[in-house]
Amino acid sequence: MPPNAPLVAGSALLRGGFVALTIALYLLFVTAVYRSARRSGIEPRRATRQATVAAVLAGLWIVATGLAAARGVLHMWAPPTMAPVLLGMLLIAIGVALSPLGGRIVAHIGIAALVGYQGFRVLVELLLHRAYVEGLMPIQMSWSGRNFDVVSGVTAILLGAWLATGRRSRPLVLAWNVLGVLLLANIVAVALLSAPTPFRVFMNEPANTFITRVPWVWLPAVMVLAAVMGHALVFRWLSAPPGSRA
Repeated sequence: MPPNAPLVAGSALLRGGFVALTIALYLLFVTAVYRSARRSGIEPRRATRQATVAAVLAGLWIVATGLAAARGVLHMWAPPTMAPVLLGMLLIAIGVALSPLGGRIVAHIGIAALVGYQGFRVLVELLLHRAYVEGLMPIQMSWSGRNFDVVSGVTAILLGAWLATGRRSRPLVLAWNVLGVLLLANIVAVALLSAPTPFRVFMNEPANTFITRVPWVWLPAVMVLAAVMGHALVFRWLSAPPGSRA
């Protein structure tokens, strides 16, 4: 058996939490596609078609990554077959944010929702802490170690609630977005440096291999993707002319 095979399967509660959060983020994305279409003036039937296409494509990504993980196709040793998943996650997140769809979401969903939805990262951190407690992942990937991304989630909820009152502060939104990107980059770097590759820095066990299995693969494939896309959309909102911002 390869050296990065997971030692534990995780509790049913933890697995269920990962699946539930993945489904929730999927539904949020499809809803954003539909609502932004309707608010832009697109008639209901066409908006439904667009949301259906988004649902199918997003669903295919989730199913494809899940099947690859379930079949043991994904691994971290050379050549690392997790690399296409990580690269695909980044390309999808940035691509959607920069696309006409991303522009429509920025224009019609509103900055309060774009910021506030990133409160889901609090749930991610709760799940990751439990994964550490259950022995699936190393301590440095949890808030007991070097992962401080829970700050992004908590501040997203607070700032989103403030923005929902109608108040606006471009410098504050920019500062929050930069902070969120830095905290996300930090944990992604920690995760990569905890994986059993030639670049591994954190040598404590277990190595970061659980993300090659289902449902943990949806941590990078869906949850990190959602966070990156959210930050990219906020940057797009910040760069948009004031009159085109919701």
